Amino acid sequence: MSIEHDIETGKNDLHNVSALVGDAMAQVAKLLQNEVDLAKAELGEKAQKLGGALGLLAGGAVLVIPAIVMVLFTLSSALISAGWSPTLAYLASAIVASALSGALIAVGINRLDMGDLAPKETIRQLGKDKDTVKGMVR
Repeated sequence: MSIEHDIETGKNDLHNVSALVGDAMAQVAKLLQNEVDLAKAELGEKAQKLGGALGLLAGGAVLVIPAIVMVLFTLSSALISAGWSPTLAYLASAIVASALSGALIAVGINRLDMGDLAPKETIRQLGKDKDTVKGMVR
């Protein structure tokens, strides 16, 4: 009777171990699904931020063009009235326009910093999940 009892106990232990492994695998799968959901949410937020920055750049470019053209015509007219030749006055205006456009492009590029677009929270959480799964395997 002792051998039969040991066999039955061994079967129960094997069933318990397989149930624990199954539960652990289900928890790992759920954890990974949660991470995918977190990554989607975070990347969606970053995409909104990127879209907003691009919209501001486009809006600013469209609205500033007429104003800059009028300022440059005024500058050229003032330089011509001051005795400059029309060619030099227009060249000076073009140099001012180039400097302004370079500054606008530099500001736009700074706002599109790729480091800010990385899903930092997801990466941090994945590191924690890796440690958790390692702990479950032990």
